[in-house]
Amino acid sequence: MQLELIDETGSVTEQQQNLLKNVLELAAKRESVEPNAEVSLTFITDEEIKEINRDYREKDQVTDVISFALEEHTEDELVVQGEDIPIHYGDIVISIDRAYAQADEYNHSIDRELAFLAVHGLLHLIGYDHQTKEEEQMMFSKQEEILNEYGLKRHEK
Repeated sequence: MQLELIDETGSVTEQQQNLLKNVLELAAKRESVEPNAEVSLTFITDEEIKEINRDYREKDQVTDVISFALEEHTEDELVVQGEDIPIHYGDIVISIDRAYAQADEYNHSIDRELAFLAVHGLLHLIGYDHQTKEEEQMMFSKQEEILNEYGLKRHEK
C-alpha cells in the first residue's frame, strides 16, 4: 500500500510518521488490501476537523478522525483497473489536538492513539463500519488485534 502522509500541523515526528506507515502496512496486509492501493493520511487541528465535520457530515463538532472513501461505486459506473493503475481508497483525516487529548484521557501513549485513529480510518476506507453493535464489535476487535500484533497495547505510556 502506498501512503501519502501530510502533516499540516508540523507536529507529527518522523518517528511517528514511520510508525504509522508500518502499522497501516500491517493492517493493509492483514485485510488483503491491494498492494498498489493508495491512501492519504492528513493531520490537522481541532478547528479544521470541526469545519470538515460540519461541511461534510452536518455535525458541528470536533471529532478525532474522518475517512473519505473513494472506492465506492454505483452499479452503472465503469471501473477501470489494471496491474499498474493505483487504486485510491481515499483519505484519512486526523485531528492531532484530539489525538493528544484522547491519549491523555485513555492513559496511553500518543503513538498508540495515532495508530488507533489511523487504523480506524483505514478500516472505514475498506468497508468496515460501526453503525450496529455487531459491526462495532467486529471493527474494534480488528483494530485491537492489529495494534496488539504491532505491540501497541492499551494503557502503555
